[in-house]
Amino acid sequence: MVKYYEMILVDRQRVARDTMAFWFDANGADFEFRAGQHADFVFTHPGLGNESDNSRTFSLASSPRDKGPIMIAMRMRKTDFKTSLMAAALGTKFIVSRPSGSFTLHGDISRPAVFLAGGIGITPIRSILQQATQDRLPHKLYLFYSNREADDSAFIDELEVMSAQNPNFLLISTVTGNKTLAWPYERGHINREMLRRYLIGLQGPVYYIAGPSGMVSAMTDLLHSSGVSDDDMKTEEFGNYKLFKDPAQCAQGTDNHSDSALWPSVG
Repeated sequence: MVKYYEMILVDRQRVARDTMAFWFDANGADFEFRAGQHADFVFTHPGLGNESDNSRTFSLASSPRDKGPIMIAMRMRKTDFKTSLMAAALGTKFIVSRPSGSFTLHGDISRPAVFLAGGIGITPIRSILQQATQDRLPHKLYLFYSNREADDSAFIDELEVMSAQNPNFLLISTVTGNKTLAWPYERGHINREMLRRYLIGLQGPVYYIAGPSGMVSAMTDLLHSSGVSDDDMKTEEFGNYKLFKDPAQCAQGTDNHSDSALWPSVG
């Protein structure tokens, strides 16, 4: 079984304020993954950045059904890795681990899936929703997506299109700041009252929580206090980084992609 792949950076685009998406070509390899999984991305040439800061773990934001390059996305901060990635020429080679992770859609179609996303935590959820729309899955899907301001909402246009295409998908986007004037969705933090406005009951769905550690903790506490079991929650925390050691060890866990202090708080 292949443990790692060589991929080529082929494109980059801004998808929100301070948020960039990057596309990598698998160079003819059959890179199979499940929607919601993650992989390690490693510079093959340490000289492009700090040798001790040449790797990051990223959720795969593209759908497994997409034919073409693999997409990841991240908040752009002043780290050696991100500075080097932003400056890297198209055609730069990377080592990418075999995908891993269990932040994937459940199989019981009788149970709704409720996604609670903060900031760039939308990336694995975009992958899941994209595939669910492409495959016309019968799951009832609810996305509560929190950002400080509208300009911080990555992929919001795509999510609106998916919501229009998929009658089983409801988008509930919210902003917690006060600079966004015209906004057709919710305002304020995700809380119990907001959930109850859209969900028939808080017990019954499977919850998917992705965002900074503080947001994940706040959401799990909220759900626990509402009688939701740990067995009905899946979480993906975006916080501290890890250092890459060896391609064969790439698939060990996830630390993801952002500085948690800069994420919107959710309560």
